Amino acid sequence: MIDVAVIEDPAAAGVSLDPVRARLLAVLAEPGSATTLAARVGLSRQKVNYHLRALERHGLVELVEERRKGNVTERIVQATAASYVISPAALSAVEPDPGRAPDQLSARWLLALAARLVREVGELIKRSTRARQRLATFALDGEIRFASAADRAAFAEELGACINGLVAKYHDEEAPGGRPHRLIVALHPSLTRPADEPAPGPVADGAAPPAPPEE
Repeated sequence: MIDVAVIEDPAAAGVSLDPVRARLLAVLAEPGSATTLAARVGLSRQKVNYHLRALERHGLVELVEERRKGNVTERIVQATAASYVISPAALSAVEPDPGRAPDQLSARWLLALAARLVREVGELIKRSTRARQRLATFALDGEIRFASAADRAAFAEELGACINGLVAKYHDEEAPGGRPHRLIVALHPSLTRPADEPAPGPVADGAAPPAPPEE
């Protein structure tokens, strides 16, 4: 089992989004049979088998072993990954295009970039797995608390200048055997409240949030 798998096939995406099948995938982080799963999810063994066949047909579940019990062969299966991400490629006709309206201050453009990242990295993982080669990637994840919107804007400007300087230093269009790499730097507010809790006030996409009150 791998940590994360990217689902690109529309049919597989549809299968994974079914609530019962999604629950089975979660339970199948550990190997199980239709009989053991039926007891855990509160369904008949026949219904569990039906859902398992659909999951296995789309590569979301795989056979681990077969155990012989009298005249019956028990199939032990497991999810192929601990978690799954659905690629925008599953909705290729309507997947976002970051090149359509680039806007560094737009949250929707950031979302389009993130969608492209999922699609491209998912494809790279598939190719590297097929070639049995390690995929060279690098990522940073952190959190920063700004005292004000002005500080955030200054940080973004300084970060952009720094990144542009590094790109100018290391980018070599004519390097023999060189390989292009995608660089994405993102900054967005952290989620600090439940999804069903209303926001303090409306903020237009790309606009700075209202400044905190003076103390």
